Amino acid sequence: MKKKVLLMGASGSGKTSMRSLIFSNNPASLTSRLGATIDVEQNHVRFLGDLILNLWDCGGQDSFMDSYLTTQRPTIFQQVGVMIYVFDAESHEPIKDMEYYRDCLEGLRYFSPEAAIFILIHKMDLIREPQQLLDKRRQELQEVSGDVSIQLFGTTIFDQTLYKAWSSIVHTLIPNASILSKHLSIFAQACGATEVILFERTTFLVIATSSSGTGVASSAVPTYAKDGSDHQLEPTRYERTSELIKAFKYTCSRVREEFHTLELDLHDFSAVLDELTKNTYVLVILHDPTIETAAVKLNIRLARSKFETLQADSLN
Repeated sequence: MKKKVLLMGASGSGKTSMRSLIFSNNPASLTSRLGATIDVEQNHVRFLGDLILNLWDCGGQDSFMDSYLTTQRPTIFQQVGVMIYVFDAESHEPIKDMEYYRDCLEGLRYFSPEAAIFILIHKMDLIREPQQLLDKRRQELQEVSGDVSIQLFGTTIFDQTLYKAWSSIVHTLIPNASILSKHLSIFAQACGATEVILFERTTFLVIATSSSGTGVASSAVPTYAKDGSDHQLEPTRYERTSELIKAFKYTCSRVREEFHTLELDLHDFSAVLDELTKNTYVLVILHDPTIETAAVKLNIRLARSKFETLQADSLN
């Protein structure tokens, strides 16, 4: 199953850097070495085994953008599952950027009216008052988008915000992701776990969780354990975990070691991160000190065949 993903935005907005960070496991410190994208760079990214992301990284130079919106319009905008439009938070040409976005929106309305639209206000680490800018851009873009549904995120390659945005993006491309969440909740109950999170193996983007109906946490307020206890759960825990594990995996690769599993046993909670299927990792969070992590690992092994079947069914 192929899903076409358009990555668009002005030249220098950071599209290629974020793609390299998410899909090529490059650290943020190395993205400055990447060159500008010429015309359209297509990548077929295998995600969850049979799901293939047909990622079109579209160069943002004026000549290319004009071509996309005229002679290449049918080619670019046909059969799109998701369009990700990236705005540079420090752009010196906001009016032209908005005009290009409006034209891309018209192309999607004509050729792919069902496409999901995500807007990333990127390089937010360079902004002195990021929330004020984000609120202003959200209002402007909602007015331009009209009745088209959009999801907007403020991002930077230097923290977990990029993982939150991309987890939301890929989640829209996974059919029946809610079924995975439902069975994760059953698995969490069987383990006596506070929470269970399912990650894609290569990117470590969040696919589903046991405690969120959408599979991706987006709450702005602290959430609490489902068992009724007072264990406060950080609202940014999913994307923060993605960022930390990706950094740890990169460190392992530098010393020529392969990452397989991780186990933490701290004074207030325990955590087990292990392979669940050939394409996913599962993180199990425990606050009950009487539950042994060895029992959790056994449950993970026993659940593998079931989740392999669920994953195959959800992508067919």
